[in-house]
Amino acid sequence: MFYRAFRAVSALALRLFFRVEPPIDPTGALTLEGPVMYVGNHPNGLMDPGFMLILAQRRVTFLAKEPLFRMPVLGQIMRGMDALPIYRKQDGPGDTSKNEGTLTASVDALLQGRAITLFPEGKSHSEPQLAELKTGAARIALEAARKGAAVRLVPVGITYEAKNRFKSRVHVEVAPPLPATDFLEAAGEDPHQAAVRFTEAIAAALRQVTLNLDAWEDLPILETAEALYALSHRERAGSAERQKAFARGMSLLRNEQPERFEKLKNDLAAYRARLELLRVSADDLTSQYRPGTVAFFIARNLFSVLSIPLVLTGFALFAIPYHLPLLAVKAVKPEKDTESTVKVLTLLLLAPLWWALLVALAGWAGGLGFAIATLLAVPPLALFTRYYLERRAAAWHDARTFFVLLSRQRVKAGLLEEGQALAAEVEGLVQELAPRLGQA
Repeated sequence: MFYRAFRAVSALALRLFFRVEPPIDPTGALTLEGPVMYVGNHPNGLMDPGFMLILAQRRVTFLAKEPLFRMPVLGQIMRGMDALPIYRKQDGPGDTSKNEGTLTASVDALLQGRAITLFPEGKSHSEPQLAELKTGAARIALEAARKGAAVRLVPVGITYEAKNRFKSRVHVEVAPPLPATDFLEAAGEDPHQAAVRFTEAIAAALRQVTLNLDAWEDLPILETAEALYALSHRERAGSAERQKAFARGMSLLRNEQPERFEKLKNDLAAYRARLELLRVSADDLTSQYRPGTVAFFIARNLFSVLSIPLVLTGFALFAIPYHLPLLAVKAVKPEKDTESTVKVLTLLLLAPLWWALLVALAGWAGGLGFAIATLLAVPPLALFTRYYLERRAAAWHDARTFFVLLSRQRVKAGLLEEGQALAAEVEGLVQELAPRLGQA
């Protein structure tokens, strides 16, 4: 009962904070029955287990660092979810020998046909690529396989567009399952070597479903190159699949043809800087402002003016809960990889309390009927206010882009011509490197 309730609340909170894309799961690994181990990359604190929780189509048992079990509220949740503690030396006092008990409990869970989840990097981090994996996941899966469990290990890649920003996109991709029996030690082989070999296979699978960069400074260059490629193919920019392929291509080009890489990198950086100076994107350059399109845009936004009284009510009612997560981040000063965790948990704890307070105030001011009306009206009003803010930001960008590009036709034409030349260069590289990387 607690598990289902917490999963439902987590799903609501994560989908309100992030824009979660449908997971890419070509083999249906998220619906597997029997003994399964889900392993993921770990860029974003407690958000990563949250996504594992809501996307796996069955009950999962989590392995988590032991200090979480000692935290107020969170510790109660971990125990309510039947999570298993991992004792790490870097966490301070703690008996790491107890990990043998955790390993045994994990193996027993797999022998019972359950699913367990862990993050073999061993810590959440903000590095631009996958960290070195610990062998714990492989050891658990192999031990269960030795005892007869047909364990399948499922690598899950989680990629955040901007992991600490409200309503940023989250892309989840699932690799094909790895049967643990395929990695059991051969006759005479050291079991530790089998675990290392299995861990290397897990790492290779996770790299295929995650975005790995040599440095964070490569990200805007990659995004610009991918946007130009998408533009030349009349496709939508921001494809996570294509960006991952482009990241592998960038690494290959940097290692094998450093001079060519530096020239293209500098050209793309300069082009992006010119776009940012005008505050437009590559997609904006191909926008066609036909009279009918402009008239519809104006009419739609004039109609939205009628919503202003409702939105102002939403602003007044939700200004405090909106800003408190931001204040919590300033007060706690978390690491970058746990910032969104602080925001979401603050909101998760605050939202029901604020809702109850509004209902109580409504009842005190207007009686039972007014309290019931407030109880029913608060959630849709909050959602509408959030939607309105998102639409206003998009509308402001569209209007500004229209006037900027309309008044600077020569600048627009020059940028479009330069973008097409760069797109052709990127296209040539894609054709050259695609056979070695897979389709972009």
